[in-house]
Amino acid sequence: MLRVGNASGFYGDRFDALREMLTGGPLDVLTGDYLAELTMLILGRDRMKDPSRGYARTFLRQLEEGLGLARERGVALVANAGGLNPAGLADAVRELADRVGVPARVAHVEGDDLRARGGWGEGVLTANAYLGGGGIAACLRAGADVVVTGRVTDAALVGGAAAAHFGWAEDDLDALAGAVVAGHVLECGAQATGGNYALFAREGVDVRRPGFPLAEIRRDGSSVVTKHPGTGGAVTVGTVTAQLLYETDRPRYAGPDVTARLDTVRLAPDGPDRVRIEGVRGEAPPPTLKVGLTRLGGHRNEVVFVLTGLDVAAKAALVREQMEAHFAAAPEGRPREVRWTLARTDRVDADVQEEASALLRLVVRDPDEARVGRGVSGAAVELALASYPGFHVTAPPGKGAPYGVFEAAYVPAGDVPHTAVLPDGRREEVPAPRRTREPAELPEPPLPEPYVSRGRTRRAPLGALVGARSGDKGGSANIGVWVPDGARAEEVWRLLVHELTADRLRALLPEVADLPVTRYVLPNLRALNFRLDGVLGEGVAAQARFDPQGKALGEWLRARHVEIPEELL
Repeated sequence: MLRVGNASGFYGDRFDALREMLTGGPLDVLTGDYLAELTMLILGRDRMKDPSRGYARTFLRQLEEGLGLARERGVALVANAGGLNPAGLADAVRELADRVGVPARVAHVEGDDLRARGGWGEGVLTANAYLGGGGIAACLRAGADVVVTGRVTDAALVGGAAAAHFGWAEDDLDALAGAVVAGHVLECGAQATGGNYALFAREGVDVRRPGFPLAEIRRDGSSVVTKHPGTGGAVTVGTVTAQLLYETDRPRYAGPDVTARLDTVRLAPDGPDRVRIEGVRGEAPPPTLKVGLTRLGGHRNEVVFVLTGLDVAAKAALVREQMEAHFAAAPEGRPREVRWTLARTDRVDADVQEEASALLRLVVRDPDEARVGRGVSGAAVELALASYPGFHVTAPPGKGAPYGVFEAAYVPAGDVPHTAVLPDGRREEVPAPRRTREPAELPEPPLPEPYVSRGRTRRAPLGALVGARSGDKGGSANIGVWVPDGARAEEVWRLLVHELTADRLRALLPEVADLPVTRYVLPNLRALNFRLDGVLGEGVAAQARFDPQGKALGEWLRARHVEIPEELL
């Protein structure tokens, strides 16, 4: 058995988690996920200022104490904190090890940075292939105590460690797929132990300070997800299901090492705060690797007008007309994109002033910084004594800021130089998989018989029956919806799978009414997964909507009211 923990789900996660995981119980490997689409843009801008940067500096600070703890306990550290400069981070870890007097064998993985390859179009800031776990496995087999990587898939941190430990070959597809699923559950840290869990209040999960997860992985790829004793939160079938659905779409979950069949995953309780994952089937990986591209898209600015009390619509119309007059007369010209949204957060006869107020948001974007700078926010503030009654805004004038754009490209896996730089400095090339397979869409599985109500229905929130979790995938988002365990779970599932179609979801969420929505059915999990194409515009860094990463789309869906048979409530 291999015990793999996680101590970071993003760049900026709980700083003390690395120490907590090293001191809270036994581990063999501790991973840290520091990279996301937005993080790559941030690191790219860091690298523009200083070519020696481009990695997650938080990881180094955590190692001030954590490196000694890891070596005392014999725990290998594997993190993608190398970002755009894994070699630079590896050197910095060696310098730190010398300074704190803790000998450590440091290795790194490189080859993902394809910016110099060219052909990506103008303005590309970063171009990084999503590598698999082969380089990590090579480093660990060579005796590395610390392995830092650039852009690998999040699950590769766990999959590479497991492949090294068990000696899996590339055709051990079921075992590799099981490790990928375990890695996907761990990668977002406390989201597997109750953090951001839709049903925390109903199930009484204490999430004031949830612990971080770990997986006990076995040679066949099956695993048990758990957490250190005495830590907060909970590990239940529900919390694991929520994370398993997070930021996925197709049942064929394609990665550089293996395509994991999410429709084959089976979850079962295995004791308090223990959930077993088994039955995962694997197929050959696709012949291409995804490449994440980020570029600076231009500049944006934002002004939020507060509209309090009566005549909200008239007040909004007045300030819009005033600002449009400014745009028409501005010497630098009208911004390329001007977007207004009115959030009716106001209540009638409110006891609290904030509850009597609506928010009118103006967002402007343009390649030319001058068109969205202080000229816009300053013009808004100049209306303070000459516009609607009760005029105020939520922030002082600002000069605007650059925004980024994310897009994905694909290149043949054999064209990417996946390289493990071992602790002794030797370079080991990781070959691309010999067998590949383009993952085709699976047909929808057979559905159970529809649920037929025996009596009256009542209008109630969908969340009275289901949990949900959502997240971003470039410019798209996913919403995973599942039926929690309970006496009526199978009946609720029969109702859900027939009633919550893609068209029904569009009707419940009018913001996506005109977008492509694809539904996937996962009967083993009593879950539906929806992919909403284009809802996030050009990705999180573009900040195209109020919830730029789509993190709360699932909660919005749960809050929508539908007709529900009373016997199921």
